[in-house]
Amino acid sequence: MSDLLEPGRHTEIHRRIAAALAELVPDDPSLPPHPYLRRHLAEHAARGQVLDDAHVPPALLPWESSLEVRRLLAAGDAGSAGSPWLRAWARLEPFSRNVDPLSRATSLGLAHHAAGAQAGGTQPPAPEAFAQAPVTPVWSEGCSPDSVWLVTQSRATALTTVEGTGARYGPLVVAGDGQGQLHTLRRDGSTARAPLHVHRGAVTHLLALPGSGLVATGSTDGSVAVVDVLQGRLAFEAVPRRPRTWVSSLALYRPAGHTPVLLAAFSDGHLAALHPAVFHPADVALPLLSGDSPLLCAVASPGGEQLLLFTRNDEVHGFDGHTTQLLSRHGARVRTLVALPAPGQYAVADEQGQVSVHRADRPTEPGPSVQHGQRTSVTSLMVTEVDGHPGLLSAGGDGTVCLWRLPDLASAGRQLTAHTESVTALSQVGLTRPRLVTAGADCTVRSWPLTTRTFRNAPRAWDRITASALCPSAPYVLATARVRRINVRNIRTTDEPRTVLTGHTATALAWTRVNGKLHLAAALEDNRIILIDPRRPPGDNPAFRPAYELAGHFQPALALVPLPGADTDLLASASTDGRVCVWDLRTEELLAGFPDHRFSVRCLATHRGREGVLLASGGSDGNVRLWDVRRLTQHGPTIKCGQHFVNGLAIGQAGDQELLVASAGQDATLKVWNAGSGEQTGQFSPGDGELSAVAALALPTGHSLFAAAGKTSIHVWDPSANRRLLQIVTGESITRLETVPDRESNGGSLLLATGETCTMLFRLHHDRI
Repeated sequence: MSDLLEPGRHTEIHRRIAAALAELVPDDPSLPPHPYLRRHLAEHAARGQVLDDAHVPPALLPWESSLEVRRLLAAGDAGSAGSPWLRAWARLEPFSRNVDPLSRATSLGLAHHAAGAQAGGTQPPAPEAFAQAPVTPVWSEGCSPDSVWLVTQSRATALTTVEGTGARYGPLVVAGDGQGQLHTLRRDGSTARAPLHVHRGAVTHLLALPGSGLVATGSTDGSVAVVDVLQGRLAFEAVPRRPRTWVSSLALYRPAGHTPVLLAAFSDGHLAALHPAVFHPADVALPLLSGDSPLLCAVASPGGEQLLLFTRNDEVHGFDGHTTQLLSRHGARVRTLVALPAPGQYAVADEQGQVSVHRADRPTEPGPSVQHGQRTSVTSLMVTEVDGHPGLLSAGGDGTVCLWRLPDLASAGRQLTAHTESVTALSQVGLTRPRLVTAGADCTVRSWPLTTRTFRNAPRAWDRITASALCPSAPYVLATARVRRINVRNIRTTDEPRTVLTGHTATALAWTRVNGKLHLAAALEDNRIILIDPRRPPGDNPAFRPAYELAGHFQPALALVPLPGADTDLLASASTDGRVCVWDLRTEELLAGFPDHRFSVRCLATHRGREGVLLASGGSDGNVRLWDVRRLTQHGPTIKCGQHFVNGLAIGQAGDQELLVASAGQDATLKVWNAGSGEQTGQFSPGDGELSAVAALALPTGHSLFAAAGKTSIHVWDPSANRRLLQIVTGESITRLETVPDRESNGGSLLLATGETCTMLFRLHHDRI
């Protein structure tokens, strides 16, 4: 044993400790391991260079309490061959901090299955204990993106990186969101501390103050605050505050003969200067700004002083401490500007997507320029160095990031499709193996290797799923719509998916029957609804004709549902034109068009009961309406939900008599209503951001559970007991939920969950939930 105490033998000690401790982990993930194992086993394995599934068994992970697995994996150089369970857990770990062990175990089993499906089924099967979870995987395609570092409850709005000393794990990334919170992340994406609420409005700007560990923040509440990121506390509050304005820009500026000052520009044109140590007003000469939300940037001049740049709509002006001069004029309003490494040079981007380079010593002289994408504004610029070459990153309102070489702005690769909505901010973390960090209006913070290869190998387009539908009867045929194509596949076979339509983007799908034959209904971006016979050749040539075609909406339909049990074959559609339509599929006739919603109708749900078929519709006006399909009239009162947008609807039961309508709202709540009286009977707030979808799970007892999709999880809720039964962590936003009876098992349901990049089918075991 004495040889283990020699210098350099610590790795072997930790390897032996990890091996011994792994033997103490119960095989059943429902049994809690000893607290020491939960807290320290992963660290022992990492220090022993054996961070794999053999030394950190899968049954430990639902109880793992250090929340350091993702960081430890990122710090190591081991491959993924021996750690598929650990890597599946690393995807979920940032979103599982307060999740119960049963939900963790269930989520881990599903994530492992999804990763295995993506890898071609090469991973070993799950231990038997995971097969006894309340929810088990049936089929999956794609996998939650591992680029996601953070999911916020509102849009991520600002980013900065703190390189301060004292940070335990090196540099820290700070992200601001639309609710005025700051989130602190380590360079591997793990959470460094709990979110800090700083402002009453959205965070508009973040600026790291060099060498201090402090970050200046600006907000739509008209205030500037200073946060000590290393300590996780507010250091200075409201310095200054201007009511009824917002902070349009923050910058550090060194006037001639003066120490650097922190500048804050406000939307009304006010410009404040503060000492960056005590944050008292500084007496320095400042230019006169206009009240059009000016932007600021300090540029080093060839003489060593700094020139302060500021914007006036489509112009950039320079202030040398005495006079103001027009430097450049642009084709549209300037959205962002940044100083370049060369003295006196700066880059500008405008609302039309034009990116250009200019010299302050050559006013109004045009420099190199490029176009970022097509018909999109540029939202952020960042100077960087990629593979030893200076570069400029531009982020667009279309969710893309471009890399340009300096100084000529030559393209260094393809557009990187980083987010499903606008990119709001850019930052960089790390000097060795640097990573690009992006924030988006899709409520995510994502990270990418900052290399030329990332952009050269970027996919040409975001292959986002726009709609999906599962056939409610065996064999289970899944239809998935991506950009410009629709595929169908039998999930019980290994056959490749078959394309049934190309050249069109579908906004909604539904399986329905016409004269007893199965057809796929697809709502298209040209406002039509077509029915496709899946047995016919694909619709990829001019001779293609759909089996049926429905025309009558003035905008694309967002939801389609077949109406069950009617005497004829009926289909309901809901559109952004504010109408709910009911169609007779045999005759292609519009039976009724309900224009009662004031804005877009976003969701539909149906139920067949003793009183016939009911159709529920919800929309952007925040209202839910029920329709009697037989009479083609409204059933009961209009339900005013008070949830802003209603994103999803489901109809369930509370026994044999009472019918319930569940509405998933933009305000992050799930509300339950009595379908007859319109009175609210329950409310569930999972604390997972805006709810995007809901589905009803019918129990043999006659009662229903509801599954609601948030930003990171699917939450199964029992309205009769008013409690959450299960949280299925997905790590990404689920846009659609659909349930069908499970014909292959007794007392179960199949749940189809569709996200931005993946589709998953789960079996819910009602007797285990």
